[in-house]
Amino acid sequence: MADERGASTAVFLAFLSGAAMGAVMGLLLAPQTGSESRDRLRGYARRAETDLRDLAGRAGEAFEEVVGQGKEFVESNRSALREAFDAGREAMKRERGRIQDEGTERG
Repeated sequence: MADERGASTAVFLAFLSGAAMGAVMGLLLAPQTGSESRDRLRGYARRAETDLRDLAGRAGEAFEEVVGQGKEFVESNRSALREAFDAGREAMKRERGRIQDEGTERG
């Protein structure tokens, strides 16, 4: 799910960048006065800033949601994770004891 959001964000940013570059090129090549072109560029810049702030806000919300889901997963599976960790530790102790016993029997 997070990968899909990242891909969507990348596509949106690429689209936004392409649109901005196309708008700038169109203004630079258009037959209008310099002040009209500057006014249009300011308008595009304001809209791009607003769009980027909105995108950043949505990205932040998505990040917080994913972090929250991760915390929920850990909380809900904490006891299972603890049991698995303890079982692994016990298995390691048994194996270490077995190896030590084999070494003592040989020596």
